[in-house]
Amino acid sequence: MEEDKMLSASHGGGAKATNIIRGAIVGLCIIVFLGYIMMWCIMPTDTYYNKWVPHIMASTNSTYFGLQGPILLDFTFPILFIAVMGCIYTHLGKGMESSDKKKDPFKKLRRPMIIKGLGIVSWIELFFFAMFILLCLWYFSSFMHFWYEKINMEAMSRGDKLWQAKLERFALVIGLAGNVCLTFLFFPVTRGSSILAFLGLTSEASIKYHIWLGHLSMTMFTAHGFSYLIYWALTHRLSEALKWDEMWDQTYVNNIAGELCLLSGLVMWSTTFPSIRRRMFEVFYYTHNLYILFIIFYILHKGLFFICIMLPGMYLFVIDRFLRFLQSRQKVRLVSARVLPCETVELNFSKSRALNYTPTSTMFVNIPIISKLQWHPFTVTSNSHLEPDTLSVVIKCEGSWTKKLYDLISSPSSVDRLQASIEGPYGPPTTHFLRHDMLVMASGGSGITPFISIIRDLMFMSSARKCKTPKLLLISTFRNSSHLSMLDLLLPVSGASAGSCNLDLQIEAYVTREKVQPLEKAEPSRIIRFRPLPSDSPISPNLGKNSWLWLAAIISSSFVIFLLILGIITRYYIYPIDHNTNKVNLMTRRTVLTTLIICFSIAITATAAFLWNKNQNVKETKQIQDLEDSTTGGSSGSMHDAADRELESLPHQSLVKSMKVHYGARPDLKRILLQSKGSSVGALVCGPKQMRHDVAAICSSGLAENLHFESISFSW
Repeated sequence: MEEDKMLSASHGGGAKATNIIRGAIVGLCIIVFLGYIMMWCIMPTDTYYNKWVPHIMASTNSTYFGLQGPILLDFTFPILFIAVMGCIYTHLGKGMESSDKKKDPFKKLRRPMIIKGLGIVSWIELFFFAMFILLCLWYFSSFMHFWYEKINMEAMSRGDKLWQAKLERFALVIGLAGNVCLTFLFFPVTRGSSILAFLGLTSEASIKYHIWLGHLSMTMFTAHGFSYLIYWALTHRLSEALKWDEMWDQTYVNNIAGELCLLSGLVMWSTTFPSIRRRMFEVFYYTHNLYILFIIFYILHKGLFFICIMLPGMYLFVIDRFLRFLQSRQKVRLVSARVLPCETVELNFSKSRALNYTPTSTMFVNIPIISKLQWHPFTVTSNSHLEPDTLSVVIKCEGSWTKKLYDLISSPSSVDRLQASIEGPYGPPTTHFLRHDMLVMASGGSGITPFISIIRDLMFMSSARKCKTPKLLLISTFRNSSHLSMLDLLLPVSGASAGSCNLDLQIEAYVTREKVQPLEKAEPSRIIRFRPLPSDSPISPNLGKNSWLWLAAIISSSFVIFLLILGIITRYYIYPIDHNTNKVNLMTRRTVLTTLIICFSIAITATAAFLWNKNQNVKETKQIQDLEDSTTGGSSGSMHDAADRELESLPHQSLVKSMKVHYGARPDLKRILLQSKGSSVGALVCGPKQMRHDVAAICSSGLAENLHFESISFSW
């Protein structure tokens, strides 16, 4: 007993010290970020150009870093520092399941609201969005004021009329304001971002921020490009549009590169609107890869100064994208599939026990036999503790790609092996479901999949950790009764023990297109076993168990290598010829060289970290393969029979206290939510847009103070 008390005290002391360190990291990052924002606010002012610019220009005489040095320090270093601190913060918080039920001081600010054009947003999101708009307006108005003060002198020097000179200045400043949006554009789509994890966000939940920033930036860049074309046409200077390198107003600019950048951006932008994206998703998917050309031509258009300003977001995105590329080159072990009668299939992959993930995580899947280029995101329904050797995703037929996959697996002559590659899984660093007394989960169709992962996670906590779990109410809406088979997915195909589980789960299923229960019995689910090749590997963590620390090492070491190589090349290659060569022509070479150094530094450090952790998993992979070979040595038929018997023996009754099926009806969400009892009720919704908006409206109405809204949407 005394030893247990000492161990508990030691654990409590360690947790307290960890929380102190995490709190210090938060405080330090807030200070650094405020300084970073301050730099953005100072840039378009007289203070910056009269005091900072002379200092920057003087520093270009440096034989090691030239112009990039002070800009890297002011705009790149702060964000990379926050990213590294975010890695440490998230690593220290791994495995911390928050069950604190103290009153949330920001509860009213977290309430949802529905705004046309923005969708469902909280007051906190709206506040920060408004602050960002104010930053853009400040940036734009300050630059306009700065340039308009000397507009008469510039108009005279160029032989322009005053209004023509104002049009040219407007075109310049609106493009500069677009740089603010572009700087933050890539943060939400960096799937393994430590900054998103630091803020408690996921890439899937942050897609809307990427959409907002994309619309803002393309609006500004379009106004920038067409304003310059109009200006050149009015001043008879259309030949400027065909210039590759030139100095304009003492600034390096590449007009052809800028036009190609705008053109690729407009092609991407035209396919992002919901009416086009939803009807022709593949067109949207393929055209969005033009972002590579967009960034290349943007860098060539503006040169070194703006590379350093927008570098942080791009730098972290490139690291994440390269790590995803390395992971996607591996062929994973797809061991089985569960085929449901509602044109739904559950894919079961072999995974390493070192891989842990949280509920509502997503994973991108590629099946080369269907398409070598398409990657589709799916919710991970398995639980890394309840099913330590298996990772599962559920795929419902809702498009051409999913239809081909279902037909391929469910056909009588099903394939023995299905080659697959994955990226992920990606999910929130921690979950907060234990904070609530009750969880009300409303789903429509395939929207049930994230709730399967939540139920399995709480099932494990209830049985293994013996901790108190909230009461669960699952409200599932289906079109017809065949889709009720999706409820079979609540329990894993592995038949994990749930005998000691005391989960209080109630299911209310609604079948909207059938008024009575059909007389015909639904077809049973089928299990199909695959025979993976020995070279196929189980899914393992990209950077090992301590992935966040490895990511911090990659970010910091790659940046140090970048600075070292940049300094050496600047000193021994750029500087000796800087005074003997046309600086305009040299600027293009310096821009390209700097970009290549960045890519090289990231590639060498990320590859080294990836290969090191891959080698660490070799022994475990071999053990898993030996175990699978020994357990699947029987005939194909016997394996299928055993799987069917296993599926039928799952202990449904021990989990579901009561289950009701309502035919020809839709759930009265308002009544259900307002009657939910408990001091804290989590209202989770995943399904059609109208369902999400209905639940958000109920939670924001103020009729019940105990409701906490959370939308889980993957339909971006």
